[in-house]
Amino acid sequence: MSVIQIPSELIELRNAIRDFIDREIRPVEQRYAQELQETGAIAAAEEERKKIRKRSVELGFYTLHMPEELGGGGLSYLGQVLVHEEVARSGLLLAGRGGVVPSVEGPTIILSDCNSDQRKRYLDPLMRAEREMCFALTEPEAGSDATKIHTRAEQKNGVFLLNGRKHFITHGAEADFAVVFAVTDPEKQARGGITAFFVDKGTPGFEVSRIQYTASTVDRPAELTFDNVEVPAENVLGEVGKGFYAAMKWINGGRLNIASSALGIAQHLLDQITSYAKTRVAFGHPIGYYQYIQQYIVDSWCELEASRAMVYEMASRIDDGADGRREAAASKLYATEMVGRVADRAIQVYGGNGFMVETGVERFWREVRAQRLYEGTSEILRNNIAKTLGL
Repeated sequence: MSVIQIPSELIELRNAIRDFIDREIRPVEQRYAQELQETGAIAAAEEERKKIRKRSVELGFYTLHMPEELGGGGLSYLGQVLVHEEVARSGLLLAGRGGVVPSVEGPTIILSDCNSDQRKRYLDPLMRAEREMCFALTEPEAGSDATKIHTRAEQKNGVFLLNGRKHFITHGAEADFAVVFAVTDPEKQARGGITAFFVDKGTPGFEVSRIQYTASTVDRPAELTFDNVEVPAENVLGEVGKGFYAAMKWINGGRLNIASSALGIAQHLLDQITSYAKTRVAFGHPIGYYQYIQQYIVDSWCELEASRAMVYEMASRIDDGADGRREAAASKLYATEMVGRVADRAIQVYGGNGFMVETGVERFWREVRAQRLYEGTSEILRNNIAKTLGL
C-alpha cells in the first residue's frame, strides 16, 4: 500500500461508494448477465446509466469532484482517485463510464468559467444529471498535438460562424450539447487564438456525421461536423482566445482519473485470476500450484502495489500545491502501462477461457488498451515528463 495516510473521511467515502455499487448497481447489471456473457455489452447501458446518475446525484456522489462554490463537494485529488479506483474495481459495466461519477458526459472543472446565464443553461443541469455534454477538441489532423486544430470560428454580424470537423468524440452522439474548440485567431493558435463554445444539439449545420467503431464493444465515439453553424457570442465559454487554456484546466484531473481507473481494473483482474488459480484444476492440481501461474499473479500484485503507491503519492502532491503536470502525467503513464500487462496476464492465466467473451476477462484487455492513447499517449507523457526534468 501507499505510504500516504488516507484520512478516515475518505475511507468512509470509499466504503459508501462500494455499498452503493453493491446495493443498487450490481443487482441491475445481474439482470443483463446473459446478454453480457454472450455479447460482452449491454444494449440498454446508456438508459440504465441515466438512472444511476440520477441516484448518484441524490446521494451526493456525482458532483463530489466539483468546487463547492459551484455546488460540488470540493473533493481532493486523493479523494477522487479513491472514488474512481473503487468504481473500476467493481468490474461493473454500468458503474463506470458516467454511471456513479462523471465521465465526459458530466460536469467538469472547465465549466468553472461559465457566466451566470451559462451556469443556468449548461452547468446546473449537468450537475443534476438532467443534460449531458461532450468535449469536442480532437480532429483528424490534430490528435496528440491538439494545438493544431483547424476548426474555425469567424465572427460576423454579432455571431460566430463555426466550420470544421471533430472526431473520436466520446459521447458525441448522445450529448445534448458540445463544448467545441475552434480557432478564432489563426496567427496566435493555442497562444490566445483558440476559443471554446457551447453548441447545442439541433443547431442548424451541427451534425453527428458518423459513429466510429473501436475494438471496444461499449465505446462508440462520434464524428461531428460544423457547416456554417451560427453560435451567438453569449455561448463563448470564458474569454475569446482563452479556450485552450481552459481545456488544460481539466487535464491533470482527467489523467489522474484514468490512472485510478487503471488501478481499479487491475485490482478486479487480480482478484479474478487469484480466485481462478485456486479453483481451476489441471494435471491433478489447482493451477495456482504451478510456478508460471504464480509468477503471473505475483508480478501483477507487485506492479499494482507499486502503481497504487505512486498514484496516491502524486495525487497528494497536487493537493499540497504541486503544479501537477508531471505528477498527473507520471500517474497515467505508469498505471496504464501496468494494467495493460495485468490484463494480458489475466488472459494467460485463464488460458483459452480467457479469450472467450463469456468469462468477462477479454473485455478488460481490450478496454485498457485505449487508456494508453487518450488524454495523452504514453509517448507524449514521457516527452512531457522529460521537459519537467530539464531535458
